[in-house]
Amino acid sequence: MTTVDHAESRTTASGRTATRRRKKPSLLQNWWRHAVGLIAVVFALFPVAYIISSAFSTDGTLGGASLIPRSVTLDNFRTILSGSVEVAGAQNEVPYVRWYANTIGVATLTAIMTVLLGALAAYAFSRFRFRGRRIGMLALLLIQMFPQMLAVVAIYLIVLNAGEVFPLMGLNSFTALILVYMGGAMGVNAWLLKGFFDTIPAELDESARVDGATPAQVFWGVVLPLSAPVLAVVALFSFVATINEYAIVSQLMQTRDHFTLPVGMRAFIDKQYSEQWGVFSAGVLLAAIPAVLLFAFLQRFIVSGLTQGAVKG
Repeated sequence: MTTVDHAESRTTASGRTATRRRKKPSLLQNWWRHAVGLIAVVFALFPVAYIISSAFSTDGTLGGASLIPRSVTLDNFRTILSGSVEVAGAQNEVPYVRWYANTIGVATLTAIMTVLLGALAAYAFSRFRFRGRRIGMLALLLIQMFPQMLAVVAIYLIVLNAGEVFPLMGLNSFTALILVYMGGAMGVNAWLLKGFFDTIPAELDESARVDGATPAQVFWGVVLPLSAPVLAVVALFSFVATINEYAIVSQLMQTRDHFTLPVGMRAFIDKQYSEQWGVFSAGVLLAAIPAVLLFAFLQRFIVSGLTQGAVKG
């Protein structure tokens, strides 16, 4: 047998060995993993399925509702979108569309500004060396250890006093609400972004400076494109957290037209609108659409960003 034949036989043998090693485990060997995954999916989707059923059901209470509605109707959606709800024979105004617009506007602006300011702060902590850098990062970390709920009274007083000097930053102002949300999310986002910026090689910055790029051009043209995955995650978290927030907006917003969905929809589960759970479920289901669409869009964006970063690196 020649040397070439020996090489071919060794290659064939190694290929068979690799094929055996790459053989996927059977379903019987990993049945418990599938069982755990199925239980987790059912546990996560059961509340969503129950809300969907209640939104399309004719039952007005959750006590008599079932997972599969007895009769399907769109009356709950018509009621919530009509702008008025009948309570004890009288029509009460419900500006759901305005609440919806307020929520989406505040959440979008908060997510954009949080990403921009968080990226600027994280880039400074990651790339520059200055006095007080370590203390500043530790201060941001310590501040995040205290829940924002503890500062509701202080936030209210600050906004109340600031409104006497700057009316646009006072109570019942969306500007003040966005600033409060940005301040509350700045610390954890700066830490998250800094950790990702540290993984980007500093040699890329140096090569860009050699080519004549300014620090701003390095930040906008080199660092941010490579940081697309973490920016998408921060934007998504900020958007969803703003939509779900209740405590702060309930104190800062004074009139009904300035409410967001969590504050406005609360009226459907208390005595104001006679606990209309079907209408409440329909409004909640509509409120979840922007978050679901954003998550679906950013999920694809995160995957493509990770792929581009791997190719560029």
